[in-house]
Amino acid sequence: MVQYIAKKWIYARKFNGEPKLDDFRLEEEVMPEIRDGVEFLAKAEFLSVDPYMRIYILSYPVESVMIGGQIAQVLESKHPDFPVGAYVFGQFGWRTYAICNPAGIETRKPYVLPEFGPGLPRSLGIGALGTVGNSAYFGFLEICRPKEGETVVVSGAAGAVGNIVGQIAKIKGCHVVGIAGSDEKCQWLKEIGFDAAINYKAADVEKELKQAAPDGVDCYFDNVGGQIAAIVRKQMNQRGRISVCGTISMYNGNPVQVEDPQRDYVWKQLIQEGFSVHRWTDRWFEGINQNLKWIQEGKIKYRETITEGFENMPHAFIDMMKGGNVGKAIVKV
Repeated sequence: MVQYIAKKWIYARKFNGEPKLDDFRLEEEVMPEIRDGVEFLAKAEFLSVDPYMRIYILSYPVESVMIGGQIAQVLESKHPDFPVGAYVFGQFGWRTYAICNPAGIETRKPYVLPEFGPGLPRSLGIGALGTVGNSAYFGFLEICRPKEGETVVVSGAAGAVGNIVGQIAKIKGCHVVGIAGSDEKCQWLKEIGFDAAINYKAADVEKELKQAAPDGVDCYFDNVGGQIAAIVRKQMNQRGRISVCGTISMYNGNPVQVEDPQRDYVWKQLIQEGFSVHRWTDRWFEGINQNLKWIQEGKIKYRETITEGFENMPHAFIDMMKGGNVGKAIVKV
């Protein structure tokens, strides 16, 4: 019998402002035997770091394993749906080995990765062809309901979800404006088809948005909240639609005073809706298959920021929270 020793990152101290390295602790754990008929054991290959982890972990007790999704290979299995050798996506947390009983999971169930085709990396399973891609696909199309010729604004546009939203908007025939945090990111957004991009750290966002969207904004996909959301809302057209995927500018406990938003909602009859992508679990592979088709057709381009080494999980997470990534932030074990 092979004995597997897992490394795992512990949420060791409650975050106070921005996460810090000493908020995490690396531990080891001897994995037990898997149980007949219900469990499988998998070894992590790629792990995801995402903004939602900063907020969701607060509902867990300190000393929990850090939460998160990963792509892992099944090494041992006593479950018929997860054969040895298969690659799976699962919410196994920040750990190198995991034992899973799928029957005990009500939401975010693990699944075997579909074949992506030649030339496409498995890491896309935690990016454009996974939760990230589906957040863009469903969160944008189902809530914003874009029409050809409309103007779409995306904040956090060079991040994992935002860049895909912008590319889907172009596929649907929209005029697309991205808001990102550096000139390099803005240049990349234009390279992948955005009509305009605004560096919020260097520009007068309100002024440049008026120039980039002279006819106003019809759809806003919000990843950041705060002051940028307030600026975009001011320039929205009647019956504009807002899809709220995240509010990362507020995650570290930095409250921002903005003008009363209710006036815009009333006067412009705006529609705003937040979402969790797992609302569409029953249509999960619809999103993956459509995004895969668009990637294969060259209509969606992807980019990944990959950090090597499981020991660097906290570094990658902290860097991502500060906007250090372009596209999807990933750790390769």
